[in-house]
Amino acid sequence: SRTNTHNIYKEFRNVNINGAVGQLYQEMAGRHRADPGSIQIIHATTVPDEKCRREHVLEMHDKGLKFPIIRKIPNTIKKLRTTFKAKRPNTFVR
Repeated sequence: SRTNTHNIYKEFRNVNINGAVGQLYQEMAGRHRADPGSIQIIHATTVPDEKCRREHVLEMHDKGLKFPIIRKIPNTIKKLRTTFKAKRPNTFVR
C-alpha cells in the first residue's frame, strides 16, 4: 500500500550510485505508484558480484556476455571515402 511503511531490498546495475537511485525512483513510481517524497533510502552501496542476490542482476555477471550489433555501418573503400557527404549514410544492413 502507499500509506503504510514497507521494508524493501533492491539491486540495480548502474555505473554509479546516483544512477541506481534514479532507477529506484523510476521503478517505484512505475510499479508501485510511489511518490519520490514518500520513499526513504536508508543505505545505498556498491555490491560485489559474490553478494548479489537478485536473478536479473546475476545473469549479467557472465564474463562471456555479448550483445548483438543492431545497426552497423558498412565500410567503404578508401578512395571513395570523404570527410563530408551530401546525403546521409545507409545504416540498414540486411
